[in-house]
Amino acid sequence: MSGRYVRAVIGVVLVAAVASVRVASAQEEDKKVEVSATLGWTFSDGVGGDIEDRFGNELTSIDPKDAFSWNLRMGYMVNHNTEFGFLFGVQATSLEIGVKPPAVERSFTLGDETLYNYHGYFAYNFGESHSVRPYVLIGLGATHFGAVSVDALTLPRPNTDVPPTREIKGSTKFSSTWGLGVKVFPSKSIGLRLEGRWTPTYIKTDAEGWWCDPYWGCYTAGDAQYANQFELGGGIAFRF
Repeated sequence: MSGRYVRAVIGVVLVAAVASVRVASAQEEDKKVEVSATLGWTFSDGVGGDIEDRFGNELTSIDPKDAFSWNLRMGYMVNHNTEFGFLFGVQATSLEIGVKPPAVERSFTLGDETLYNYHGYFAYNFGESHSVRPYVLIGLGATHFGAVSVDALTLPRPNTDVPPTREIKGSTKFSSTWGLGVKVFPSKSIGLRLEGRWTPTYIKTDAEGWWCDPYWGCYTAGDAQYANQFELGGGIAFRF
């Protein structure tokens, strides 16, 4: 076999190898849609205040309890690093009320509640690897606090005039969500997602007094209060 023939064969093999790598890369790049399902645990807090109920108790806080949560999301990869998508999350919890002495208890559970999160998001995926993708995520949307069925017997100093059960209506508030995580794809289509995410939800603004400025004049100053969800979770991810 002549040297010229050997060099020709080697050249053909190299060209074929490079072409196959490019085809595989192109196939992977074509997978633009990512769908994930995750499970986690959410550490929650609510808001504080000084409110007196009909039994003379001073209420100091209203907090969702820490509880199990789950999420579904769909993202579209605009390019290798930039992702836009939608995130839906649910936390099944209960609402806890804090009270000051001389109440019967310092805190008590008001009833079960479900929190729903709806956020459109932007995520930036770091690095060039297709198998390991650290990312940051920022989202805007709303949090819905579901209705709470209150059992009057759980209230401090129950009164016979109070109906056995009554419902506190739910409400929807503006919220954002901020995440940090990593996606690991051992195969081209199926992988794992690990994430930590913080979701602050605006609840109210308490008046703190007056603020006066020689140019703008006087106006009331407020203290904004947020309910917070800190979630640690993980799950499965699919590429299409």
